[in-house]
Amino acid sequence: MDTLTTIVVHYNTPQETEACLASLLKTKATSFKHQILIIDNGSKEEFQISSTLNQKNVTVLRSEANLGFAGGNNIGIKYAIENYNSDYVVLLNSDTTIAPTALEFLLVQARLAPEAGLLNPKIYFSKGMEFHKKSYKKDELGNVIWFAGGTIDWKDVASFHRGVDEVDRGQFDQVSKTDFATGCCMLIKREVLESTGLLSEELFLYWEDVEYSLRVKEKGYELLYVPKAVVWHDNAGSSEGAGNQVSVYYQTRNRLYLALTHGGLLAKKAAALLAAKYMKGSSTEQKAVIDATTRQMGKRPVV
Repeated sequence: MDTLTTIVVHYNTPQETEACLASLLKTKATSFKHQILIIDNGSKEEFQISSTLNQKNVTVLRSEANLGFAGGNNIGIKYAIENYNSDYVVLLNSDTTIAPTALEFLLVQARLAPEAGLLNPKIYFSKGMEFHKKSYKKDELGNVIWFAGGTIDWKDVASFHRGVDEVDRGQFDQVSKTDFATGCCMLIKREVLESTGLLSEELFLYWEDVEYSLRVKEKGYELLYVPKAVVWHDNAGSSEGAGNQVSVYYQTRNRLYLALTHGGLLAKKAAALLAAKYMKGSSTEQKAVIDATTRQMGKRPVV
């Protein structure tokens, strides 16, 4: 029987992480052995599992420093391979809840598609966490799409979520290819880890999933969106909300860095225009431009 390990990186959000774990413990693992790793990524207070959630297949690993999304997940990936000999790993944000059948559907599709390296579920906004929640009917909340596949637009150095803000009426119910796989919930095959390696810790936070997707595609794998697998996402719940200075810095820096390191001539021209615009912006944006162009990567002081 295959072993699948789900990795949840925790950082100062114990209630969200416990809700995520509670949903994971309801997983229907009929064709695989399920291991769960919680990576406490340098939280101020060490994460402790409630007695009701302390199960044999749950392990907590503590990092004394915040290693970012990539670094925290890499700890989990290495542990899963070395200790469980995992055939698959799933990266899952701590501010999500996952349907009991989601992992099974992802795994079934992974077995059916040997060409697929990374697989994503259909991801909804958590009920009441929609961007425009006042625009929806009450019974539509919790059924608004956050991710149904993604597109990379190199001419603007941007990535987009297919279907975002749309009420799900079955319009994205087919398995399909995606330009990138979101790290919110991503299944990775063992062979992909062996051929492509781990997530890039140079980025620290944001765009790591897009960068990893590009490397995986360069190895000849496809990225698939699997609509029968379902997850709900609070949206930026683990990073103090969208638009804060940490988000602005890493989004800006890594966006430019990605264009400079993985993009073609069109992307590099777009990055130059963006850099000029950002240099007229806030001090945080200016610092992001300087660090991207001088390759000052990893975890950096934001202000």
